[in-house]
Amino acid sequence: MEDDFEASISSGNPARRVIQIAAGEAHTLALTGDGRVFAWGRGTFGRLGTGKESDELVPVLVDFGFVPNSGRKKVKLVGIAAGAYHSLALADDGSVWCWGYNIYGQLGFDGENSLVPRLLDDFLELGSPGPLTSESGTKARKALKVSYVKAGGMMSLAIDDLGGLWMWGNCPVQSSTNTEQFSLVSCPKPVPVWDLHGHTVVKVACGNEHVIALVSAGESDAGGDLVCYAWGGNSHGQLGLGDKESRFHPQIVENFNLESPWKVYDVACGAFHTALLTHRKRPSDTLESMCWTFGLGENGQLGHGTTQSYLLPEYVKELPSNVFLISVDCGLFHTSVVSSAGDVWSWGMEKGLGLCPDASFTGTDSGDAISPLRISLNDPNMPKFQEPVQIACGAAHTVLVSDDGYKLWAWGRGSIGILGNGKMVDCLAPTMVIWPPLTEDFTDETLRTPHPKEKAKDESAELGAEADQKLSAAVEEIRLLKSKLYRMEQYAAILHGSIFGKPFEEQDVPISLQNTGTYDVAREWENMLESMDRGKLVRMEMFYQNMLAGVKDKIMKKTIHEMLKDLLHTSTKDSL
Repeated sequence: MEDDFEASISSGNPARRVIQIAAGEAHTLALTGDGRVFAWGRGTFGRLGTGKESDELVPVLVDFGFVPNSGRKKVKLVGIAAGAYHSLALADDGSVWCWGYNIYGQLGFDGENSLVPRLLDDFLELGSPGPLTSESGTKARKALKVSYVKAGGMMSLAIDDLGGLWMWGNCPVQSSTNTEQFSLVSCPKPVPVWDLHGHTVVKVACGNEHVIALVSAGESDAGGDLVCYAWGGNSHGQLGLGDKESRFHPQIVENFNLESPWKVYDVACGAFHTALLTHRKRPSDTLESMCWTFGLGENGQLGHGTTQSYLLPEYVKELPSNVFLISVDCGLFHTSVVSSAGDVWSWGMEKGLGLCPDASFTGTDSGDAISPLRISLNDPNMPKFQEPVQIACGAAHTVLVSDDGYKLWAWGRGSIGILGNGKMVDCLAPTMVIWPPLTEDFTDETLRTPHPKEKAKDESAELGAEADQKLSAAVEEIRLLKSKLYRMEQYAAILHGSIFGKPFEEQDVPISLQNTGTYDVAREWENMLESMDRGKLVRMEMFYQNMLAGVKDKIMKKTIHEMLKDLLHTSTKDSL
């Protein structure tokens, strides 16, 4: 039976199958089996890699600059990662590509933001900080290639093929000028983590200020000898070391040391909290898969039934003990897990993150879920997600890959256009991402071969050419509306900046307009003036006086111009 399943997977269409997803603050990346990357969501700072900053409501292909007949090898991507406002991709030749926000050098170079993927050249010239002993026992050094990429906040991480760890961007690195007080340092070029030299780093994750790494106890990974290390900012206990002291150097999390009965197999970091998945090292009759969390808990993101922060790892007791958790991820202030059976649980900040409406309340209308809540499909006959692959969390949205990679689901703050369903509405329940994208690459019949299991289930519901055309027209209409909205947002931002001296943000929309869709100009003007402090009122008065002076000047000029015209006209008539 397993052989039949594997055969059906291998005969599926790799161009339609998503093998990995990554979520940033308000954007999502998807990697397909044929080595392409798609992106959707907010485009600010170029985080989508499309060459522009406009948003995309549905998945679009990221262009890596391949030109036919140019002699340049076409890039095949095998890994992706997303920070808050930047993105990374790993190619099969070990090269790293970066794009998006670059204020701290998180793209691996000094300079402006990049709207398109840019090759990180520095890895080609660097030597690995990992173990350098070959299988024969002799010292070996070969060209450095990257095998794994990760990002979080304003930081980027990479593991090379020798097990060495690198970081760049806003990093927890001790500077030469400040050796006492902890602070993040801007590193525009990859720097090695020499503390882990001689070990193999297997997996790593990072938050806004901290890093968690799974590292071999010896020089190479023997399968069951992984140790969990933590370092960086620790103001909320997110390192799991039992205190709130920050560390410049990696330190073992004792709950998951070499003698621990638990083996960590997945790790994720939120802004200031951490989540780990473990199973027992020794075989057992039960699955005993557990999720452990620690760090900031004020929004319930730890799932322990409280808003308290935890300085040491604690397992989430309200998750069932008879399931195997295959993936975990953290948003800024929420956490999600998915089991092999297709069950999904989320907990933490509710508003805008798509947790269930019946979330436990920890304050006045806060809506935070302090314990795991089940996320189900709106289908009584099939409440679970079929064949789940991975879950990813952004700041205000969650994305799940199911059906062995052939379906994508999303929920959360869709009003900012980040769910990939072509709509701009919030969704507290899972909604399908438009996948595969309606691009030319997917219109060829050879690329439209459905997954065998999908074909068996959905053969009667296959869309015909007419339905595809209608959907394509609808997507095009959405693109046009999105373009108009983007221009309107820019215009509003210019006006708002001129008047108030700061960029226009969503919270600047008057409450009455948000709640009712109507706008009482006189009342809102009075409310705005009432809420302003003296400095803002003075700025408003200056803006008004300058504008009034400009208007009066323009009126005067037009009046003089009209008088001159009349005078010239009269003089011409008199001369005749």
